[in-house]
Amino acid sequence: MRSQDGHPATVLPGGTGARAVAAVLTALPRALEGSGPALRVTDPQVATPPAPVAPEGVAALVATSGSTSGTGHLVALDGAGLVASARATSARLSGPGQWVACLPVHHVAGLQVLVRSVVAGTDPVVLDTSAGFRPGDLAAAVRRLRPDVPGYLSLVPTQLARVMADDDAVAALRGLAAVLVGGARTSGALLGAARDAGVPVVTTYGMTETGGGCVYDGVPLDGVDVDVDADGRIWLAGPVLARGYLDDSADRDTFQERDGRRWLRTNDRGSLDGGTLTVLGRLDDVVVTGGLNVSAAAVEQALGELPGAGEAVVVGVPDEHWGALVTVVVAGDDLPALGPVRAHVAARLGRHHAPRALVRLPELPLRGPGKVDRLAAARTAAGLLAAADPRAERMP
Repeated sequence: MRSQDGHPATVLPGGTGARAVAAVLTALPRALEGSGPALRVTDPQVATPPAPVAPEGVAALVATSGSTSGTGHLVALDGAGLVASARATSARLSGPGQWVACLPVHHVAGLQVLVRSVVAGTDPVVLDTSAGFRPGDLAAAVRRLRPDVPGYLSLVPTQLARVMADDDAVAALRGLAAVLVGGARTSGALLGAARDAGVPVVTTYGMTETGGGCVYDGVPLDGVDVDVDADGRIWLAGPVLARGYLDDSADRDTFQERDGRRWLRTNDRGSLDGGTLTVLGRLDDVVVTGGLNVSAAAVEQALGELPGAGEAVVVGVPDEHWGALVTVVVAGDDLPALGPVRAHVAARLGRHHAPRALVRLPELPLRGPGKVDRLAAARTAAGLLAAADPRAERMP
């Protein structure tokens, strides 16, 4: 996408603090309507970059958190697309309302909370999580929402898991109109526990290139179309699509014309049944072990059925014999020992899917707004397995 014909963006520090949220909220209305410069909200832990040039009509420049390949891009989001997303969200839920802002505003999920607030004409309740996410603080923030409009919250799965361990936080969230959960795969066990507890969870699927979530509980928002091709790849279209990438030439691979319409070619696998989308994982999440293909997402889904299952990710660790060792990396004691884990996965998916190693870490490495950093998890697991560390179990 050409960026020469435009104006320098306003660079603002991001994060979750009240000062960062206030600065973005002050500049956001003019950026959305095109009467002010685009916003480039940056990670406060990274050196501030020079102000990039944003094409006319672009309201925000948002960096992706990268993929399993470790690469990221700077995405140009039109004001009209961001507003369309916010209005479609309001129409799908209970109408305009007030939001709790607890996600970093330099990521699209956190920025969209502020866009929805601007469109609704309400001030968000800000919860600063820069020193850590505490369910008790979230409960207090939720109780500060106005009682005369619907209350909303957007979380990532790791936050929801911690909420479910705190009865007071669960009680507070029951009073909300909706709790959006997205940014990463959420286990069926966690979703079931939340819904059984009365938390109005709505799963979202989307990405920076779609201005955030654009498919709620498997159903596209108004104006959004979903297609799954013969290879199982998910394609998305609609007014929420980004203008393109500012910092590279990847547009031709990612944004493509099909039947006279512009589509986003994702790297995700899915299936469509009666218009409802099921996301099956990434196209590149396959671990080739012993000459057989193992879907990391399928194994993770099976692990989520185990009692006490919490945060876990499945990765491939290089191995001379197997090529890649199917390895579970888990936070603390959220899963039983390797033997029972293997037996459970084998019963659900077949023996070749059963993990051959299990590594326990104090917490999973994260990137972006709460996504597990698979590359870092795989590197750490490989090191611990090679060192025969007691935190790493492996089949003989």
